[in-house]
Amino acid sequence: MSGYTIIVMVIVLLYLVITMATGIIAGRKGKHDGETTLLEYVAASRNLGFFVTYFLMGGAIFSAFAFLGGPGTAYSQGAVAFYIIAFASIGFVPWLLWGTRSYRMGKRYGYVTQAELFADRFESKALSAIMAIISGLALIQNIAVQIKGMAYIINVTSGNYVPFWLGGLIAYGVVVIYVLTSGVRGVAWTNVLQGILMIVTAWTLGLYLPVKFHGGIGTMFEKIATTNPELLLIGAKMSWAAFSSAIIVSVLGFTMWPHLFMKAYVTDSEKTLKKTVAMYPTFAIFLVPVLLIGFSAVGIVPYDTLKSTDEILPHIVSILKLSPGIMGLVTAATLAAAMSSTDTITHAAASIYTLDFHKKIINPSVSDKNAIRITRIAILVFCSAAYYVAIFGGKSIVALLLGAYGSIVQFFPLCVAMFFWPRANKYGAIAGLLTGTAINYYITFAKVSYGGINSGVWGLLGNIIVLVVVSLLTEPQSEKHLKKFIEESQIPLESDVIS
Repeated sequence: MSGYTIIVMVIVLLYLVITMATGIIAGRKGKHDGETTLLEYVAASRNLGFFVTYFLMGGAIFSAFAFLGGPGTAYSQGAVAFYIIAFASIGFVPWLLWGTRSYRMGKRYGYVTQAELFADRFESKALSAIMAIISGLALIQNIAVQIKGMAYIINVTSGNYVPFWLGGLIAYGVVVIYVLTSGVRGVAWTNVLQGILMIVTAWTLGLYLPVKFHGGIGTMFEKIATTNPELLLIGAKMSWAAFSSAIIVSVLGFTMWPHLFMKAYVTDSEKTLKKTVAMYPTFAIFLVPVLLIGFSAVGIVPYDTLKSTDEILPHIVSILKLSPGIMGLVTAATLAAAMSSTDTITHAAASIYTLDFHKKIINPSVSDKNAIRITRIAILVFCSAAYYVAIFGGKSIVALLLGAYGSIVQFFPLCVAMFFWPRANKYGAIAGLLTGTAINYYITFAKVSYGGINSGVWGLLGNIIVLVVVSLLTEPQSEKHLKKFIEESQIPLESDVIS
């Protein structure tokens, strides 16, 4: 290993140490009498302000998928990558309908997970368990996306001296340590550090690389139009049906991700939540320079020189021959993108298992102290499963995440029905959810295509039909119970009105 590479890797290791320390120290602030309560571990005692929540929500979504999968897709498939900007720009719109409602219900009735709210509305422990299983499988895929990203970064930056499997293990190991010790508060404060680092780096590289290699952004696209015109035509690399349905699944599934939905329970006020939702698009803007990074590599990096197009960002940056200090910071920022999602997803997956499955099905009387212990064990189990998928799975980062979206979007009809359709009941909810998930997985694993439309969309159609039909054919829930969700969720908390 050269002296240059050693310096870069030392900076990367220093970043990992600082991140781990930030997470551990932040977790200590939330302890009461030296102990961490279950509410603190899962929902940061519901007292996070706007600044931290902004980065926590941003980091929960923009990850290795954006920082590595985005440039990789722009580099290899061109305009297809614009679907990422399309869904990110409007993905939070549905949250305007039920984000504050979920916050109010969580405060009033103590919910800290997505399925707790859904299961109470539909009066079904079985629904809670089913959602926990579906969430767990999808979140494992999502964690695998981040691990794969971290492994690529360290492997390429080290000049292949650090094996793919070891790079992923080192970075994920750091995440696991501070998530185990500090819960969501540690996740939140590390996301602040990581978010600032990756936004600055994304804009710097996104604006610099087109100028460095092509003389400017306009010149870059003119060259692509001449040498690789198919990259500027969506239908050339991906059918319009596939492109449009990918956007639909991603937009509707965006706020259905459990690790993002659960952030409705961590804010200190309704005002904070609304402000975060309103400001979220400013965080999403950093996807623009991220895609420019991928386009800048067209004509510069031959396609046959990469093992995977997901490697394009660290690969093209290495061509610049930056000073080892700058290269180390760029590598750290790229790792930050993956880690900022890995921590919150891992934490959510384990919390969901404990509260939505273990506590509902296996041991309803489990104490808070034991629940925290079980959650920490679940973190290790989920991370092991995700690590296996990341290291031995062959799918690209974007393909992995789109597959996960297909199952998560099946929660969307239940969320709409929960607050806006009183006639929906547990029979329709369970039947619809199982139908939609089964259709999605069948199309995915059977590798069949129906008009090029994303499997999640077909599952969603089946889900809605079954939900409506079964609900209408079975006994409705009591009006008194429904009033709690349909009407009470519209009333702001007294503390929020006063403030």
